[in-house]
Amino acid sequence: MRCPFCSHEDSQVKDSRPTEDGSAIRRRRQCEDCGARFTTFERIQLRELIVVKSENRREPFDRSKLERSVAIALRKRPVPQERTDKLLSSIQRQLETSGESEILSSTIGEMVMNGLKALDPVAYIRFASVYKDFREAKDFEDFAGAVSEAAKE
Repeated sequence: MRCPFCSHEDSQVKDSRPTEDGSAIRRRRQCEDCGARFTTFERIQLRELIVVKSENRREPFDRSKLERSVAIALRKRPVPQERTDKLLSSIQRQLETSGESEILSSTIGEMVMNGLKALDPVAYIRFASVYKDFREAKDFEDFAGAVSEAAKE
């Protein structure tokens, strides 16, 4: 594994343990050249997924992009990291076991929205504002009103 600090090719694993939900292995490594320590995660990948974006652009599925967008929606919200990790692992597992090698980005967006809806209503609205491309305050009001009404039922 290449060191993120000095780019040396070799590092030594100092500690390995499963993550909270058991979906990955967390490894603490130390660079053999500069001595810096860093963490890597090893996850199971059942198949290579391709995300079909707008205008039919295709790119490989990147879990870190999914993590970033969910983290932005959840910023400063009282949601434990292990619940976030479970949501991300669940979405990735559903995508990999769907039987499809090409997934529409809109499908991923809907899965994230459904997951955030159950996790945190504020994060759900934040994500929806970007995903559904809200243009003005009324868009927020209408969507938040619908979320509020659904919560009362």
